[in-house]
Amino acid sequence: MSEKSVLIFAIDDSDHSFYALEWTLDHYFGSPSTSQFKLVIIHAKSNAYATCSVGMSGPGRIDVLTLIETDIKRAVDNVIEKAKELCKSKGVSNVSYEVYEGDARNIIVDAVEKQHATLLVMGSHGLYWAV
Repeated sequence: MSEKSVLIFAIDDSDHSFYALEWTLDHYFGSPSTSQFKLVIIHAKSNAYATCSVGMSGPGRIDVLTLIETDIKRAVDNVIEKAKELCKSKGVSNVSYEVYEGDARNIIVDAVEKQHATLLVMGSHGLYWAV
């Protein structure tokens, strides 16, 4: 049996992203056992230092960074958990979840190259002309 092609789904916390994931599961994994794709869901998380580096200095900066890192981790955990629940509800269980830190534009391109993905899917944030 030949190896399945890789479908990368880039997810964020938007409703558009989860709608696109649901659409992808329905159209490419309607029958998970016969799907021609291996699903890899990726998420790009913010860097706490980049988030608050402007105008912050002094001893309180470390406390603020710790709070921001905790908040970012919680947000990432929520996104991944929601994606897992949606996949489970559609009967799709053979899914890889990967979280990277940095600029989503670069992370998505790097993930496609690393995984040798055949297909990339992501939500459009309401930009209906996006392809």
